[in-house]
Amino acid sequence: MQTVVGPNVGEQAPEFKLKGPGGQAISLSEYLGRKNVVLVFFPLAFSPVCSHQLPSIEKEMSRFRDLNAEVLGISVDSHFANEAFAERLRLSFPLLSDFRHAASKAYGVFDENALYSGRAVFVVDKQGRIAYKDVSADVRQVPSNEGIFEALARLTG
Repeated sequence: MQTVVGPNVGEQAPEFKLKGPGGQAISLSEYLGRKNVVLVFFPLAFSPVCSHQLPSIEKEMSRFRDLNAEVLGISVDSHFANEAFAERLRLSFPLLSDFRHAASKAYGVFDENALYSGRAVFVVDKQGRIAYKDVSADVRQVPSNEGIFEALARLTG
C-alpha cells in the first residue's frame, strides 16, 4: 500500500466532517472533551474481510462503551453504501463516508493506487490526540481489538 505518513501517537488527530447515516454530518470535534474515539478505517463496504472485521467490533460494543469510547467506521464508499452495509451487518456504530478521501489522506492511510483506504485503527483521546495507532501493511490483515482495549484502558486509568 502506497501511503503518506499520518499522525503518530501523541500528535493531534486531524479533524474531519463526514457524512454518516442518513447523510448526517459527523465530525471528530463533536466528541472532544466527552469521549475517546476509535476510528476504524476499512477499504470497502461489502468486501469479505470488512464483512468479518466490523461484526467483530460490534460484538465488543459493550466493552467500548464501558471504556467511554465511541466507534466510527470510515471508508471511501458513499454514505448510501455504508448505510446499507451497516444495516446488513446490524451495526450499532456509524459508518462514515470519506468519499473525497480527505480523512484517509489526513490519517496517512489512503492508497493512491487502489483509490481506497487501507485497514487501520486510531484511538483518539478526549483531548483530540492520537493515543493508539495500528495500520495494517496488508488490507487482508485485521488489527487486533485487544490492542485497542489496552489503549482505552490506559486512558480511563
